[in-house]
Amino acid sequence: MKNVKTVVPARAAWSSVVRTGETLTVTDLYGNQAVDFLVYDAHDTSVRYSAPDTIQAQGTIFLTTGSVLLSNEHTPLMTVVADDVGRHDTVGGACSKESNTLRYGHHTWSQHACVDNFLAEGVKYGLGKRDLVSNINWYMNVPVEKDGTLGIVDGISAPGLSLTLRAERDVLVLVSNCPQINNPCNGFEPTAVEMTIEAGRGDGA
Repeated sequence: MKNVKTVVPARAAWSSVVRTGETLTVTDLYGNQAVDFLVYDAHDTSVRYSAPDTIQAQGTIFLTTGSVLLSNEHTPLMTVVADDVGRHDTVGGACSKESNTLRYGHHTWSQHACVDNFLAEGVKYGLGKRDLVSNINWYMNVPVEKDGTLGIVDGISAPGLSLTLRAERDVLVLVSNCPQINNPCNGFEPTAVEMTIEAGRGDGA
């Protein structure tokens, strides 16, 4: 596989298998767009991204260059090999109809949410709600205050910035290009992002 680019529209879902040694680049085309992200072993989806394992191993709740995404078996799935932004969220979770209603009012119930995207995309691979775990939010800015509270504030990304992950095994990636319009994670206006899969060195590229 060589340089396969896909523009993911605002609010849309995306998925792909990324083979061992290939890289996946996520580009924030217009800036301030959160990208919700889950990753599974492509051959055994019971092995999937684990936020607790990843946070414990990195010694921080934020991800950047050099961070290794670990599975629930404490084995590497993907590694961040380049990052223009410098800090990405592991604790904010995915928006849902239920959380939107709780946080922003019942009038938001009909709004599309990341959980909807994950479920619609995951069913293509036999995944259901029980297979959704705490996800990564690329580009989302979730600072932790001194009292331990979390904030969702304006992003620190900008148009054209990107991050690149290398697959450490064959992995299945699910993405929700976040549709949230009730907080600043998308600048209140969701926009498109670009996903680029490229062959790694020594794999026939």
